[in-house]
Amino acid sequence: MVDLEALNLALISTMKQRAPRNRTLSIHASEKEALLRKTFSLRKPCTIDELTNTLLHQDLFTCLDFLPDHFVDLLILDPPYNLNKSFGNSKFRKTTQELYEEWLESWLPQLKRCLKNTASLYICCEWESSSSVQRSLEKHFFVRNRITWEREKGRGANANWKNCSEDIWFCTASKIYYFNVEAVKLRKRVIAPYRLPSGEPKDWETTRDGNFRLTYPSNLWTDISIPFWSMPENTEHPTQKPEKLIAKLILASSKPGDFVFDPFCGSGTSCVVAAKLGRLFCGIEREADYCQMAVKRLEMTEKYKSIQGYHGGYFWERNSLRDHKRMNGYKEDEIAFATLFDA
Repeated sequence: MVDLEALNLALISTMKQRAPRNRTLSIHASEKEALLRKTFSLRKPCTIDELTNTLLHQDLFTCLDFLPDHFVDLLILDPPYNLNKSFGNSKFRKTTQELYEEWLESWLPQLKRCLKNTASLYICCEWESSSSVQRSLEKHFFVRNRITWEREKGRGANANWKNCSEDIWFCTASKIYYFNVEAVKLRKRVIAPYRLPSGEPKDWETTRDGNFRLTYPSNLWTDISIPFWSMPENTEHPTQKPEKLIAKLILASSKPGDFVFDPFCGSGTSCVVAAKLGRLFCGIEREADYCQMAVKRLEMTEKYKSIQGYHGGYFWERNSLRDHKRMNGYKEDEIAFATLFDA
C-alpha cells in the first residue's frame, strides 16, 4: 500500500522553497473557496450602492448591460494586450491590428454610458497596438495625452531594440474634468542647487535629508518598479501593474470618495489602491484565481495602507525614500526592508 502521508511529505520537500524575504502573495488551498464567496456576479440591473466596493467574478460581456448609468468618476482599463498571453484558464491570441480594434469597439463604447460627464479614463496598451487604441478612443472621448512608462523587465533582443515601455492613454468624457497636478508631483533630489541673489533657494528646499525639489509630472515615467518577489504587493498574475503606477492615475484624476471602476481588474491593483486612497471602487475579473488574489489583497489593506514609492503625500524618485527613512529615525530593519523595493 502507498503511504499517502509519506508521499505528501516527499512532495512538499521537493517543492521550491521561497527565499526568507519573499513576500509574494500566497493563496492557500484551504482559503480559496472562502475568498471566492466574497465576490458576486450580476444577473440583473443593479444600483450604484450594490456595486460599491465590490468585486464581480464574471466576464465583462455578461454584465455590461446590467451596470448602472453615470456612476464612474474614473475608469481604469487594462485589457488584454494584442499579444499571445495566458491568463489562468483563458488565452488571448495575437491578431491583426484591425481585428484588435474591432474587439475594442465591441465593449469600449458601451462603457461610455457608465461614465459621469466629468469622468476621466486611462487605458493601458503596448506600443504596437497603441495606434489602434488611439483611433478607437478618438471616436468616443477627448484624448488628452499619452503617458509612456518604463517597464524595466523587458526581454533582451538581438535584432531589435529591447522593448521596455508601455503606453497609457489619458482621456476624458467631456471638456470638463478633474485633474490635481499637486497630488502627483515628484520629489526629486537637487543635483545643482541654484540660489537667488539673496541666497535663498530657487524652487527647491533644504531639509535634513538633503536638497529637494517638487517637479511637475511629465508624460514620461521612469520611476516605476514592476512588482517583484520582495515587494508585498507582488502576486503571480502575469501582467500585474504596480500600485505606484495606478496611484498616480487615481490621485491625479479623482477625489476622495469618487468611484473608480476597473472592468479588467486582474489581481485587483486598481481596487486595492482606490481603497488605500479613500476612493470607492468596483472591479470585474473572470478568472477565479485572480479574484481570490484581489479579495485577499483588499483584506490586507485594512492593516497595510502604504504604497511603494509614495510617502508623506509625495512620490519619491528611486532610492531617495530609503535615505529619508534613515534620516528620520526609522529602525534599521525598516530601512533594510525599504531598500529591497524602494522606488
